[in-house]
Amino acid sequence: MKTELLKSTPENIKKAAKILKNGGLVGIPTETVYGLAANALDGKAVAKIFEAKGRPADNPLIVHIADFGDIEKFNLVSEVPEAAKALAKHFWPGPLTIIMKKGEAVPGEVSAGLGTVAIRFPCHPDARRIIEAASVPLAAPSANLSGSPSPTTAQHVMNDLDGRIDAVLDGGECSVGLESTVITLADTVPRVLRPGGVTVEQLREVLDTVEVDEAVLNRLAEGKTAASPGMKYKHYAPRANVVLLKCTDSEYIDYVNDHGGVGVAALCCDEDLPRLKNVKTVSLGKRGDYEAQAHSLFESLRRIDGYGDVITVYSRLPGTDGVGMAVYNRLIRAAGFEVIDLG
Repeated sequence: MKTELLKSTPENIKKAAKILKNGGLVGIPTETVYGLAANALDGKAVAKIFEAKGRPADNPLIVHIADFGDIEKFNLVSEVPEAAKALAKHFWPGPLTIIMKKGEAVPGEVSAGLGTVAIRFPCHPDARRIIEAASVPLAAPSANLSGSPSPTTAQHVMNDLDGRIDAVLDGGECSVGLESTVITLADTVPRVLRPGGVTVEQLREVLDTVEVDEAVLNRLAEGKTAASPGMKYKHYAPRANVVLLKCTDSEYIDYVNDHGGVGVAALCCDEDLPRLKNVKTVSLGKRGDYEAQAHSLFESLRRIDGYGDVITVYSRLPGTDGVGMAVYNRLIRAAGFEVIDLG
């Protein structure tokens, strides 16, 4: 298969939509990361996503819409809770995914056999134009090989999936840089299953009571079903082995300098750069600026692989306030939950 890299033009939007209508796969830009899109109402088309990515079939997908009314128009959910309407009013279009009870139109390939479906209304104009032109909702996980860092540029998608999918639409660099926040409304109490650009604090301003699933900051319990993408498997990982250090800033510097040398890199902050010696460095941005770190995280992980000879990369364990929780969530999964406590 030859994968076409398409510039974002009205003609190519129509071309991408036609591919999707015909059951094909297209890498599309969103404000979070690039998504690998297929017609969400066509189970055979959706199955191609799993094949192209090498994605486990028990990992559910997110359905993307171009208007709140698409939920009822396409019978995506059995009912729309009042909480979903409140969240949509505040955060849609935007980087928030809402899980509700599944409607009859959603094939099992999308929901991984669950009785729920995840819905998102992206704010990226190209994503919305493609959905509108295709005239169907689109199932779209991150457009990368399963387990690797998510793509935030069209070139990242081509690097991973060239020859595996029909086309990629280049809509520029993603503004958020991490996948959407996922909240489930299918249980008694709203619960965050994956943190992202919409923070827990912001959600609580709308719904008052919002819980955080234990698997957000920890490994999913043995035998527990993944209710959201990004919960069950090692994700977001470069080829290099990511090791997280639970430590103070000075402890981080001392440890990395003591363990530096050939094959070692530091995923660090701007303030660390002058003090790190004999080690390759990639900075996420200023210390404590979690929005900037979120934006650059996946690009930084891919840059580490670009060095070619890095075997181990040391990163500080971030805080969990605000968008920091999303950075923490991605890093701890990239590390396969390998954390060294220097305290």
